[in-house]
Amino acid sequence: MRVVQSNIEQDDDLAPVEMLASLFEAREWEFEFISDDEISAEIKGGWATYQFQAIWRPEDHVLQLLCLPDIRVADAKRAAVFEALALVNEQLWLGHFDVWSNGGVVLYRHGLMLGDDGLLGPSQAQMIVETAIEECDRFYPVFQFILWGDKTPKEALAAALVDAAGEA
Repeated sequence: MRVVQSNIEQDDDLAPVEMLASLFEAREWEFEFISDDEISAEIKGGWATYQFQAIWRPEDHVLQLLCLPDIRVADAKRAAVFEALALVNEQLWLGHFDVWSNGGVVLYRHGLMLGDDGLLGPSQAQMIVETAIEECDRFYPVFQFILWGDKTPKEALAAALVDAAGEA
């Protein structure tokens, strides 16, 4: 069993995987270390429980984040989903949505370059995790409208953004 610091409010930066573990522990989210450089967590969003993974590449000082909303794309809907991905990704400032070639799973990805020290601060950790969840929540309906509501990508995006604006 690994021991991680659980006080996310501290000012000290930590190795990226350790900082994320500290954040997950503080939020009482289930998580596990896949390796010294990889962590996985389940995070409840507004539409689904997301599988969140972070992989640290120390040689490049890059932290790759993956957030999977458990959406699988059937072959018959793949072209419409790819069109929707282009429309959705135009709306994003950080990260992007993609379809994993192995299994047709929709995911949100973001690569974060850290400094030479390779450390992640508490506020930065919180921001990147919250951004992934917020973007998955914001665009989850787009994919559902296409897969289950037979809407076109443009209709799905318009409906999802109107619905999200109505909930605010």
